[in-house]
Amino acid sequence: MRITRFTHSCVRVEHDGGVLVVDPGTWSEPRALVGADAVLVTHEHTDHVDVLRLAGLGVPVYAPQGARLPDLAPLPVTRVHAGQRFTAAGITVTAYGGRHAAIHEGQPDCANLGYLIGDGLYHPGDALHVPDEPVRTLLVPAQGSWLRLDEAIRFAREVGAERAYPIHDAQLNERGLASVAGWFAETIPGYRHLVPGDTA
Repeated sequence: MRITRFTHSCVRVEHDGGVLVVDPGTWSEPRALVGADAVLVTHEHTDHVDVLRLAGLGVPVYAPQGARLPDLAPLPVTRVHAGQRFTAAGITVTAYGGRHAAIHEGQPDCANLGYLIGDGLYHPGDALHVPDEPVRTLLVPAQGSWLRLDEAIRFAREVGAERAYPIHDAQLNERGLASVAGWFAETIPGYRHLVPGDTA
């Protein structure tokens, strides 16, 4: 399985000829979708899904049940719920979680699913739900209005993956990114910093 990281939370997964793209949002590069066979959307926020780009792509899209994505109505969108196992781009996927992490008390949240892809790649979206299956490679959120650094570190340690790569970091400047990457490298076993365009 080959993983290519793009800006923010977008990741391209290639396996046995299938191309699956997770969270191609408005902050990620359009080239992430070139040749895509299917798309996974963790939740409805625009930094995770660019509905106009997907509308023109014409491939199957998998999104959480309850996600508000009206501009995708003409596309083949499959609504997914936590615990569901399905196949996208020829790759087995299991959905976990259910809700977006809280940003501020009393503010509305939205549906959010993490996806365990293939033989153990986990993309949590904007939540820190720990799956009940082994994770070999974790995509760990580095920053967010809903996230503290120590929560991300505790999440990564609890998941206990062999490898961990950063996602959700587009709001960090160079100095902040270096700080978070330093902490992750010191505290998360198997952590390796990937910048957009890097593959693993």
